[in-house]
Formats: sequence, C-alpha cells, structure tokens
Amino acid sequence: MIEVFDPSMVNWARGQFALTILYHFLFVPLTLGMTFIIAIMETLYYKTQDEFWKNTVQFWVKLLAINFAIGVATGIIMEFEFGTNWANYSWFVGDIFGAPLAIEGIFAFFMEATFFAVVFFGRNRVTKRFQLMSTWFAAIGSNLSALWILIANGWMQNPVGTTFNLDLARNEMTDFFAIVFNPSASVRFVHVISSAYIASALFVIGVSSWYLLKNRHVRFAKASIMVAASFGFLAAIFVATLGDQSGYTVAQTQPMKMAAMESLYIGERGAGALVLGYPDPAKKLGDGSKGIAINIEIPYLLSIMANRDPYSFVPGIEDLVYGNEKEGIEGVASKMRKGKMAKNAMFDYKAAKSKKDEVGATQAKQMFEQYGNYLGYAHFDNPEELVPPVGIVFWSFHIMVGLGVSFIMLTALFLFYSRNNKLMKKRWLLRWGCWWSLMGILAIELGWIVAEVGRQPWAVQDLLPVKIAVSNLSTGNVQFTFFGFLILFTILAVAEVRIMLRAIKNGPEGV
Repeated sequence: MIEVFDPSMVNWARGQFALTILYHFLFVPLTLGMTFIIAIMETLYYKTQDEFWKNTVQFWVKLLAINFAIGVATGIIMEFEFGTNWANYSWFVGDIFGAPLAIEGIFAFFMEATFFAVVFFGRNRVTKRFQLMSTWFAAIGSNLSALWILIANGWMQNPVGTTFNLDLARNEMTDFFAIVFNPSASVRFVHVISSAYIASALFVIGVSSWYLLKNRHVRFAKASIMVAASFGFLAAIFVATLGDQSGYTVAQTQPMKMAAMESLYIGERGAGALVLGYPDPAKKLGDGSKGIAINIEIPYLLSIMANRDPYSFVPGIEDLVYGNEKEGIEGVASKMRKGKMAKNAMFDYKAAKSKKDEVGATQAKQMFEQYGNYLGYAHFDNPEELVPPVGIVFWSFHIMVGLGVSFIMLTALFLFYSRNNKLMKKRWLLRWGCWWSLMGILAIELGWIVAEVGRQPWAVQDLLPVKIAVSNLSTGNVQFTFFGFLILFTILAVAEVRIMLRAIKNGPEGV
C-alpha cells in the first residue's frame, strides 16, 4: 500500500467524491420514496378500477422516470471513482467493500431496473395485476439497492467481521453476516430510507400544493396530498423515534463524531443534550474552556442517548484526544505509539519472510497481533489530527434535527386539514408546503455531511486514514476531473429541473 501525503491532492480527491455523492443524493431520495407512494396509488387503482387513480399514477411515474435517469448516471460515476481516486482504499478493503456493492449490482439493481421498465413502459401492455406487482417490486428493489450500499457504508463507520492479512497488507472478510447485520449499517439503512420517504412525501405535497394555490387539478392534488401526508407523517415519526437508537450507535462506535455533533470538548457525567447554543469560534484544544457559547440543554439526555444511563460519562473531544485515565479512556498519543509498533512489526514480518526466517516471522506476527488494531494510528503525526471539523458537523446535525421537527408539524397539519376537507382555505399552509418541498432532500444532505465529515480523518474508522486511501495521482489530474464533473453534474441537474418544471406546469392528464 502506497502512502500518499500530498494534502492538496487528498483534499481535491475528497472534494470530488463529496461533490459526486451530494449531487447523486439530490435524486436518490425521490426514487426511494416515490416508488412506494406510486405503489400505494397503483393499489388504489387496482382495487377501485377508477381511471382517476390510473391517471394520477401516470403523472407521478413521469416525474419519477426523469429523476431515476439522472440518479443512475451520477451513481455510476461515483462507483468508478473508487478505482480512479481511491486505489489504496480499494486495495486495502476491496475484499469487504466490494461484496455488498457486487450484490447490489447483480441482484438489487437488476431487480429494480427490470421492474422499473414495466412501471415506465408496461401500462396497457401487461395485465393490471402484473403492473401492480411490478410497481411494488420496483419499490422494493430500489430500497434493496440502498440496503447493500448502506451495508458497505456502515462497515466504513464500524468495521466488523474482518481481519488484516499480513502477507498481502490488506483487510479481508472473515464473517459476512457480521458485516450484513452490523448495528451501524442496520440503523443507517432504516434512517436513510425513512428520511427518503419524508423527502418524497414533501415533494409530492409541494407540487400538489402549487396546484391547489392555482386552483388546478384540485381532486388530483387533494388525493395526492392525502396519500403523501399519511406516508410522510408516519415516516417522520419513525425517524424521530429512531434518532435515539442512531445516537446510541454513534456514541458506542464513533464517540469522536458524537462529541463533534454536540461540540462537547470536556466530557461529563449526566451530560445534557444541547437545545440552544453554538460552538465557540475562539475555542482551542486544551485551553480549559467548554467550547460552547450559550449553553441551554436538556439535562441528562445526552448520557441517556449515549449510554442508556442518565449518570454515565460521555467523553468529550479533549478526553478522546488526550485521554482520561480516571474514565479509562486511552489518548491518541498512546494509540499512535502502538500503531507504529504494529507498523514496524509488519515490516519486520515482511523482511523475515523474504529471508525465510520463520522464527523471526512468528515473533513479528505475534507483535502485530498484539498491536494490529492500532495500525491506522501510525500514519498520524500529532493527536490533534483526529479531531473532525467541529463547526461543520455541529451545524449540519442541529439544522437537520430542526428540519426533522418541522417535517412532523407540516405533514401532521396537511393530514389534519386534508381529513377535514379544509385544505383549500389554508393558503398559508399550501405556501409552506411549496417552500418546504425540497427541504427533505436538504436534511438528507446534511445527514450525510454529519456521517462522513464526522468520521474524518478516517476513510474506515480506526483502520484507514483518508490521506492513505487515495490514489497516487497529481493534484492537477484530480482538479481537472473535479471541474469536469462539476460542469457535467450541474448541466444534468439543471436539465432535470427544467424538464420537471415543464411536466409539472403541463400537469396530469385526465384529472
């Protein structure tokens, strides 16, 4: 594995992948959620045989098809980037990371694409029952694709079920089912798809609210809002409920990320969760200050969320960096020393094997087995490198939570007034629905920023630093492709928005 330490190249490679995945996830949530909304509407058509529902489905399928095409294009580019910009990563963990992606491509995406073809082009060419079945299988297939991708990502957050092969200097899978049922992956999958359901529901509500404000397609808009608001409200409640389990998983597997999310620099027992406040921009590590300005919190909530114990200790950033002997927390400096011992043992093992010195190889292997879990720390020069960008993680997390609360309120109000047939009189709510139509996607993007920026500087938590994971490329090469993708993705995004707006302006046919 080649060590690459050009900070400029590393940052451009990170920026390019961030650009790709942020653009990609402009489209994915609508695919994950709208498929189920459409499946519900298709079911209503099958049961009632009312042409109204058929025409309603066809309109939303048209918007889904536009979105699906762009999402596939950006997703394919993202997977190629693992081989171009992240060759060391692909070598180091390809045996583990590649398996879920292969399953996603061979099974889930194949299933998804097959049944999407029927959904998009099968109307009046297949039976109504097969059309209904295809709609549900397309929805299930798209969510299965997300499952395998999030299993791969969950392993990066919490690497389990693997071992390091000293002869090949790479990690290899030892327990497939440990990776599949990784708690980090399970929570992440449910959280992401539930958030996607909210985003899709808000999109449908937003478009339908616009029609009601214009007094167009009133029955269509009211029916679409009823389905979407019901679906979105249940998803919003589920996401809020799941937030506790998600926080617990992060606290147990990535305590530094949890500390950054709350801007918690100095750990404490009975820690409260911040309600109002912001990180102190003047804070420096080790200066003794709390690092938070205006601290209004819910007492004990963070300790409950992190450890299921209101009086438990929640480590802060400085505890994790410098260690806390009283609480049994090992500092980064100690881990770096052990990591360098593991790295030396690895080189000693290689040298002994090349000389056919079996005794020396055995001793080196034993040394590595003792300290191998710290190998990733050997690549850092000072403990402060282990601190992620606190401000970005903090604000992304808290804005995301605030938006989540607003989604519960919005979908509940739409559901209430829809059931009471008073929606047309609540123009303020319809305007809110229009303005908030894309806030679900924004919340998901912020969630990914928390997940990925909060894990920095690790590509794989505690195993592989980002600066070691990149390919041996020049900064200029990555800059060129970065701006190329930026232009390409922007053109695709603008094209999708224009086509979508034209389709929305034309409106559904026959309703």
